Amino acid sequence: MKKVSIFWFRRDLRIEDNHGLFQALSQAEPVLPLFIFDSNILARLPSKKDGRVEFIHESISQLSEMIGRHLCVKQGDPLAIFKELLAEWDVVRIYTNHDYERYGIDRDAAISTLANESGIEFCTFKDQVVFEKDEVLSGAGTPYTVFTPYSRKWKAILAETSLPNFHSSASTNYISDTFTIPSLEDIGFQPSGLVFPQATVADELIKAYGQDRDFPAKPGTSRLSVHLRFGTVSIRALVRQALGKSEVWLNELIWRDFYFNILHHFPHISEKHSFRKEYDRMNWRNNEDEFKAWCEGKTGYPIVDAGMRELNATGFMHNRVRMIVASFLVKHLLIDWRWGEAYFAEKLLDFDFAANNGGWQWAAGSGCDAAPYFRVFNPTLQTQKFDQSLAYIKKWVPELQELTYPAPIVNHEFARVRVLAAYKDALGK
Repeated sequence: MKKVSIFWFRRDLRIEDNHGLFQALSQAEPVLPLFIFDSNILARLPSKKDGRVEFIHESISQLSEMIGRHLCVKQGDPLAIFKELLAEWDVVRIYTNHDYERYGIDRDAAISTLANESGIEFCTFKDQVVFEKDEVLSGAGTPYTVFTPYSRKWKAILAETSLPNFHSSASTNYISDTFTIPSLEDIGFQPSGLVFPQATVADELIKAYGQDRDFPAKPGTSRLSVHLRFGTVSIRALVRQALGKSEVWLNELIWRDFYFNILHHFPHISEKHSFRKEYDRMNWRNNEDEFKAWCEGKTGYPIVDAGMRELNATGFMHNRVRMIVASFLVKHLLIDWRWGEAYFAEKLLDFDFAANNGGWQWAAGSGCDAAPYFRVFNPTLQTQKFDQSLAYIKKWVPELQELTYPAPIVNHEFARVRVLAAYKDALGK
């Protein structure tokens, strides 16, 4: 058998500026490119019309065409699939890019052990972040838990280094075999009906980002989050595009690294614990009827309902509105932030554990760099500030002026007093 290397695509569904792929193609052995629809992950998805699976399927179909249909696509348990591949091919090395989530770390450890037992190198590389793990630490050598000093250090390190571009010049170094991509239906899923955003952003939008990003009725955000989530764009390329155009947009990219940094250094958040563990003492109301009303966008607070309906219909929610609806669930309804985190995990096209967890814990006051527990967003004031003409609300809540629109589920001032008392009781304030 001819010796080959395997490159395993995961959260890096692109050819250009892909670190692990670049390393694989730079070696002498031909490369077998691989993608696995992981049955351990797919089995946990509640809907067979999951837009993320459809997005991945579209992306790998495009990848396959770009590399002459040499992409091998499998479905099942990754460890079992690698056992089959190692029996079928004379594999010298397995290349892939780092994963930072608990499941991915454990999965990779098992496959690395399998490879090493067979005398095969398992090589992983940094790709989906600019800086990782211990690369951005304080002067005392400790991890940052507040974004602003982290971002200053991040920028200082970047200024002293250069962003690599892993251009795969040896792009013909694939195995000669060709493969057919299974259909979406073959892997047990159906089209979602969702429309996916473009993988590019105009310089003009980036330059105006600081002024426009908080207004949900404006097309002022890049909508690139799903592409960053699955690596159809390079984070390094976006940082290059941001430099000198918008400090605010650059900071949004740095937030991704920051949350990966938190996940690495404080793994207890993977176990559903609050970053600040004292917040696990909170006595939540967790009213299921009120949670259902929040999920369906029927709270009687138009900006909250608009956001939830946008999420349910499109798999996307504007970032300003994400903060409003999260604050409302936790502070107005006194529902555990983990319930909201799980709902977003089910619905968001761009769901990423580190950022989703970080955002929800920020809203609850239990996270790093958190909004203080006593900050309670007033949905009415948020509407007046960011959707004064009601353009966003009217798009998603067309029955706003009709008798069918529900009355507010809770009085704002009552809810504010109630939640402050609950926090003070739990925290011993």
